[in-house]
Amino acid sequence: MRAVIQRVSQARVLIAGEVVGQIQKGLLVLLGVTQADTEEQARWLADKIVGLRIFNDPDEKMNLALGDVQGAMLIVSQFTLYGDCRKGRRPSFIDAAGPELAEPLYECFINGVRALGIPVATGRFGTMMQVELVNDGPVTLIVESKKE
Repeated sequence: MRAVIQRVSQARVLIAGEVVGQIQKGLLVLLGVTQADTEEQARWLADKIVGLRIFNDPDEKMNLALGDVQGAMLIVSQFTLYGDCRKGRRPSFIDAAGPELAEPLYECFINGVRALGIPVATGRFGTMMQVELVNDGPVTLIVESKKE
């Protein structure tokens, strides 16, 4: 699994002009699933991201995790994170998991975050969405699940 994490002061997902998921302070997580991913990796990644100390403490040092700042997480599935652009001009998505594998692992990740006590908002799997955010910092990280 691959996640692009952005620390945000606000973020939301719209589908056909309707807000379907929205948070204030927290993390926007764009989540990609590959064919080799497992539920164990989804739970590990959820724990890893929730525990990342990327929020500022009173001394302006990145020392606090999402729960420490009472933040929320907006999770959006994004198969294009496994787009391979090394050949030609059109990305290949051969490494991205198909919906039959990706959707249950996306849900497993969401449930893993919720189990850690973090409020969660989401987009809709497999749907064309517009994502709006205010990146705080800016802080953007890429985290990949551990290899089995």
